[in-house]
Amino acid sequence: MPLHLITTHRARPRTDRARGPLSYPSGKLSGVSSPLVLMDAASLYFRAFYALPESMTAPDGTPVNAVRGFVDTITKVITDRGAGRVVACLDADWRPEFRVAALPSYKAHRVAAEGAEGEEDVPDTLTPQVPIILDVLDAVGIATAEAVGYEADDVIGTLAAREATDPVEVITGDRDLFQVVRDEPTPVRVLYLGRGWAKAELIGPVELAAKYALPERDAGRAYAGMAVLRGDPSDGLPGVAGIGEKTAAKLITEFGSLEAVLAAVHDGKDRKLTTRARTSLINAQDYLAVAPTVVNVATDAEIIQDRPDPVPAAPVDPDRVEELTRRWGLGSSLPRLLTALERRNA
Repeated sequence: MPLHLITTHRARPRTDRARGPLSYPSGKLSGVSSPLVLMDAASLYFRAFYALPESMTAPDGTPVNAVRGFVDTITKVITDRGAGRVVACLDADWRPEFRVAALPSYKAHRVAAEGAEGEEDVPDTLTPQVPIILDVLDAVGIATAEAVGYEADDVIGTLAAREATDPVEVITGDRDLFQVVRDEPTPVRVLYLGRGWAKAELIGPVELAAKYALPERDAGRAYAGMAVLRGDPSDGLPGVAGIGEKTAAKLITEFGSLEAVLAAVHDGKDRKLTTRARTSLINAQDYLAVAPTVVNVATDAEIIQDRPDPVPAAPVDPDRVEELTRRWGLGSSLPRLLTALERRNA
């Protein structure tokens, strides 16, 4: 079964009501401490899968390296980041139609060579681990969220944008989410795990501006504009030929925004824009007309969340947790998580 289909199926909250899944508000509940941590689930379990050996197996031989790594990440989120609220954000659609319609090359190289159309090319030993991860989240009581037709990035963008009470931390190994950082009305930071947890970088507007030579004011939006110009081969974004990361950052800094850069191209009079850069931008005008639709995360997706987001004091289904621990050989990872929950709420 395709990975995104597995994720979507198990992400749906269980309900016996005819009206279907419930959406919960993300505002702070009484007695819940900050911050709100939004986990980029797919990014994190992919990272865990490649970081840990496949020799980590369940009693029946099923690899559980991604499961154990992901569970350990949740534990660190609670112990190291002091999370009072946690949401594991899921891909309901890893390659949304609206992005593919805008730019057909979007993630096209990741589509499996064989199998169902649109199926993501995922390691065979990772695919069966995703339902286990979702079972663990459900049994422990960690909230999951998705939005039909959207990626986890869009879920994160929407939940971060609507949060008006607590500071937000986004846990990811994906630089695309740098665009969500802000200071107001509530701070949003990205804990970037590109080099692992031990070398994690906490990115806010100041850090983002320093890292990429971007304006600190509205740094997240500036990063998204730079990303459009620079492109990203890993996502099938060609970018503007002749404009690399440094030039893209310089243009965004000098003009203030991608929109202002494009306005200067059409105006033709602004001397800050070199002839070479203007020519490159003119040649890429078809790409530039659609790229923001692909790069910018949604902030208004219709979120389906399976439960409220406060970190539970104890697992909501302890019998199931015990069963999962035994069946999948999680006798080290899950007890550590349960201890973290207990201490967090002591």
